[in-house]
Amino acid sequence: MGRSTSPLGSSDDENGTPSNTNNNDLGIHSIRDRFLFKRNHPNPSPKMNQNKPSNDRYLIRNRHATINRFNRKGLISLFRFKGAYVLYFMIFFAVFVFAMASMVMQSSIASVFGSEKRMVRERLRFGSSLRFVQRQVLGDGLDRERSKPRIGLRPPRIGLISANELVSIIGNLTKDPRSLMLITVVKNLQRLGYMFKIYAVENGNARSIWEQIGCRVSILGPEQYDLIDWSIFEGVIVDSLEAKEAISSLMQEPFLSIPLIWIIEEDTLANRLPVYVESGLKHLLLNWKSAFSRANIVVFPDFSLPMLYSVLDTGNFFVVPGSPVDVWAAEVYSNTHDKYQLRKENGYHENDMVVLVVGSSFFYDELSWDYAVAMHDIGPLLIKYARRKDAEGSFKFVFLCGNSTDEYNDALQELASQLGLLQGSMRHYGLDGDVNSVLLMADIVLYGSSQVEQGFPSLIIRAMSFGIPVITPDFPIMKKYVVDGLHGIFFTKHDPDALMKAFSLFISNGRLSKFAKAVGSSGRMLAKNMLASECITGYARLLENVLKFPSDALLPGPILQFQQSSWEWNLFRNEIGQGTGDMANMDERVTSHRNSSVVRVLEEVFSNVDSTIISEVKNQTRVHDIPSGLDWDVLRDIENMEESERLELEELEERMESDSGVWDDIYRNARKSHKFKFEDNERDEGELERTGQSVCIYEIYSGAGAWPFLHHGSLYRGLTLSTAARRLRSDDVNAVGRLPILNSTYYRNILCEIGGMFSIAKRVDNIHKKPWIGFQSWHAAGRKVSLSLRAEKVLEEKIQETKGDVMFFWAHLDMDGGVEGSKDMLTFWSICDMLNGGSCRTAFEDTFRQMYALPSDVEALPPMPDDGDHWSALHSWVMPTPSFLEFMMFSRMFVDSLDALHINSGKNNSCLLSSSEVEKKHCYCRVLELLVNVWAYHSGRKMVYLDPISGALKEQHPVEQREGFSWGKYFNLTLLKSMDEDLAEAADDNDYPREKWLWPLTGEVHWQGIYEREREERYRFKMDKKRKTLAKLYERLKNGYVQRSLGS
Repeated sequence: MGRSTSPLGSSDDENGTPSNTNNNDLGIHSIRDRFLFKRNHPNPSPKMNQNKPSNDRYLIRNRHATINRFNRKGLISLFRFKGAYVLYFMIFFAVFVFAMASMVMQSSIASVFGSEKRMVRERLRFGSSLRFVQRQVLGDGLDRERSKPRIGLRPPRIGLISANELVSIIGNLTKDPRSLMLITVVKNLQRLGYMFKIYAVENGNARSIWEQIGCRVSILGPEQYDLIDWSIFEGVIVDSLEAKEAISSLMQEPFLSIPLIWIIEEDTLANRLPVYVESGLKHLLLNWKSAFSRANIVVFPDFSLPMLYSVLDTGNFFVVPGSPVDVWAAEVYSNTHDKYQLRKENGYHENDMVVLVVGSSFFYDELSWDYAVAMHDIGPLLIKYARRKDAEGSFKFVFLCGNSTDEYNDALQELASQLGLLQGSMRHYGLDGDVNSVLLMADIVLYGSSQVEQGFPSLIIRAMSFGIPVITPDFPIMKKYVVDGLHGIFFTKHDPDALMKAFSLFISNGRLSKFAKAVGSSGRMLAKNMLASECITGYARLLENVLKFPSDALLPGPILQFQQSSWEWNLFRNEIGQGTGDMANMDERVTSHRNSSVVRVLEEVFSNVDSTIISEVKNQTRVHDIPSGLDWDVLRDIENMEESERLELEELEERMESDSGVWDDIYRNARKSHKFKFEDNERDEGELERTGQSVCIYEIYSGAGAWPFLHHGSLYRGLTLSTAARRLRSDDVNAVGRLPILNSTYYRNILCEIGGMFSIAKRVDNIHKKPWIGFQSWHAAGRKVSLSLRAEKVLEEKIQETKGDVMFFWAHLDMDGGVEGSKDMLTFWSICDMLNGGSCRTAFEDTFRQMYALPSDVEALPPMPDDGDHWSALHSWVMPTPSFLEFMMFSRMFVDSLDALHINSGKNNSCLLSSSEVEKKHCYCRVLELLVNVWAYHSGRKMVYLDPISGALKEQHPVEQREGFSWGKYFNLTLLKSMDEDLAEAADDNDYPREKWLWPLTGEVHWQGIYEREREERYRFKMDKKRKTLAKLYERLKNGYVQRSLGS
């Protein structure tokens, strides 16, 4: 900087000695000499160099002459400019003045804008950039799965929910740009084969559009948030922060494995996060962080929002760029406001040329040097145009950045005066004001940020939507979408000459050139559907990589099928044209969702909690309240002394004679003591409610999220597969306590509901003493197939008059329906194959063969008729208790054989009955769900379907029609008992067929040998007790001991 910024006055020292008297001189004179030799005399003659005296002699000899000339002619006489020298001096002087002005501008701007958020500024050096690095990397999607054979039963289902009542996409079904974006995405995803179910908290004018594109819409209230069975969906999409309460059930089992995609477009919470950190609201931060961590993917529409939410980032943030919000806002604003009226209101002349300078809305409020660099780049523009004042108008440079404060505007006015610019030629507007009005007033928009953007700047999209020609640096993201000279003009970053050249293309005689108007028109057409194709494709790729498609779901079509690259403007044409959209007056990027209810409510709740905790901590004594080792020793001695005193008192009471009281009082006290034992009476209330009933239906569940689906009548009783998930203050049966194998997460997951049935069957007399028993999965209530009050009454009445083995069921297999037009083609085994990765028949046949030790040439797949009747599903049935025990006997052996095949296959980490990770986790569940149909049909049980709504009864697969189909010999009770005893004998002898033998762990192990051994043990115990009694009697008679009578 010494060469280009040395002031003119520094050429002389205090004594008047010129500074150019040194060889190391860096002043103006030395620079002029270099220009002289390089340009005016490129080939100096040797004679000139020889005649020139040395520097020392020259100074001594000419010292006096120089001082005399200085005294006579002044300072100018120091420099003898002749001819071309004058030109060189003027060029250098111009550069020098511009450099000084740049320094003044940068220092002035830094003094104003550098006061806020210096932490970000300190971490970023000049020339560096701030980028969001996504940890989530999408793979190849379903390319590998599509190459495999697959038979699907239904399209993949996605639930889409929102609880935002303000400007939500679906929350109140309003027509706004967020609805436009999501409707466009959903409509294109439907073409790939996805099926959507829409949940909304309020009705609205956009409901007809959702129904028009084929989506089912349900209106939810707060009391219904927990009554949705999310397990029927392959994934759930949430659209806003306001949906946090609506997805509370998704944060509990059994819904934790459901993929959740959370779309965040508002910045309300992001603006509050720094306040939470400064205020010490740790509990509130943890609450939001736990909610964000539940989502598999948190999606943002641009790259600035995830950086604002970085405090809550757990590695699941992802950006799918693209939104019509800027185009929508520009279209609506243009239809409701006039450009020249806005200019008049803001003090601009109709013929003024308004040049708007914008930058990154994320940085301009934080990084003053970024703004200063932009000012440096446009310095030549300011000097050239802002000093001119024509009769018809002048150039006005408007800067859109920061907040609407007087400090920003004062700084710009000070700069203008220092540069000699016209009064009012520079003005500032804040991003927290009416951004649309500032953009609409502009004639040219200049993007002056030095930051290399990851995404296309939203302010540029909105400016292009207003039809304003734009000038931007040649960033890669700009070149990706904008064609230079067609949709805008590029210039090289930090090159004022390139910027001046680009700007001059838009100016003709002080007005916008025709070229500029053509660029503005082309840019407007481009911006209307910019990023639409990328947004649609981004969500399609995201779903392919996040969702897990089960075996019965059809795979969506490849993304290459997409042909649409525009938003669905035709569905919202009236709202935009009339300016009646729900977001007509909002600036989504900056001021949206300021009154977000969920953020405000949680702040009030957690502010009270944290303030209470902080006040309690402050009021406590930190040193003396912490017990020392001596304190613990003293406490231990006190407890020991109290215990010894208590024992002494008890011994004294035993030695003293006391009146036992009346027998009635003794009996009453004993009963009262027995009643207070919780372990023996924890189910008293439930047992009393079920007294006199002939049936009890056990509802199987595995998490707190299933509690709202359980019934509370005397007909039902809960059966939990997890001790931690047991309902409070209930008499639910703890399956883990009755069957220890369910403590293993692996076996609990692969057995599912059948594991709970095994726990009931184990010593059933201790838990169930009724002649009929039933089961129902919590899924039945979630899928609207649980029994109504009328159906319950019909079932209880029918049981009273039924004799024989009958199985009543009310949830049938094809309740979801098959592929349209092919329902009649579906059979029991074909549906089973679709539910189990196409391997149901093979697995069932191999299991059946191993279970009965059948040779390979014997058919081992039990036939199931295709008569159009229903088959049971969801473990929702009732049967006599003896029949249930027989079914459990068969199921235990079947599960053991199935597990043996799985272990012997050598693929312990895989499951042949699955095609996704979720199915692999619950490997045996879908086959075991259908097993009751095979057993009931071939064992000769009467199967009756009970309509869960009307209570109508209809027999399915009549017994008399089963001749020729039934394999009764394999399901004979005598055969099953014999097989069960053989397995029990082997287990009793520790003769395990394999290391991991499942059968002994699933229930009771009992055979005749065990019965005889237990009888012998009882007899031995009885005889031993008799012997001890006789010995005690003999001892008393020998010593003459006589027992005192009672009351003596």
